[in-house]
Amino acid sequence: MAAGVVELVSQKTPLRVWDLILYALVTTMVLLFYVYRFNREQRFFERVATLPVLGDFGLTVGLTLATIASRILVMYFQTLGKVPSYGFQASFVKHESTGLFWFLMLAEGIVLPILQQYLTTGFLFNYLFRDNNRTVALIGIVCSGILFSLLNFQHSLILLVIEAAYGMFFAWSYMYTQTLRMPIYLAILSGVLIVVMM
Repeated sequence: MAAGVVELVSQKTPLRVWDLILYALVTTMVLLFYVYRFNREQRFFERVATLPVLGDFGLTVGLTLATIASRILVMYFQTLGKVPSYGFQASFVKHESTGLFWFLMLAEGIVLPILQQYLTTGFLFNYLFRDNNRTVALIGIVCSGILFSLLNFQHSLILLVIEAAYGMFFAWSYMYTQTLRMPIYLAILSGVLIVVMM
């Protein structure tokens, strides 16, 4: 629902107040529902040791630099024409405006990555991949990457593969740290970079 509203709002220029209100209502409702359900479900699972975001400073810096470097590389290939643009990037080029930029920064850079991480890592691993063995973890990471790619659906096989790789990377960070904060942080960083470098 939230992605559909983002698509609806970003296709119109100039941005309309009622569209922005609709976006705010839908995303707030979905985000509150996700947070409530995830926190409620977490109470019923056994506690495992979680690593705070800055608990392993070297890991956090390494994952941050890997995300930044890989996004810069993807954008570089986009400027060369070897990788197509994302759908919202093409929409921005068509309807370029400051308001649309800030809307995309909020929607594509912050809100949608949070919602996607709750869905592709939090709920997916809570429901389907709870067993504590490597095979289940690997299958979960691959499924999470595929689901992440489908949620970011693009009309290009190259972009679908790139998004699947990012989804697997975010899922791995969740498995390693056992906290949803790390993949949310990395997904927001990735989303903001896509919007800033378009």
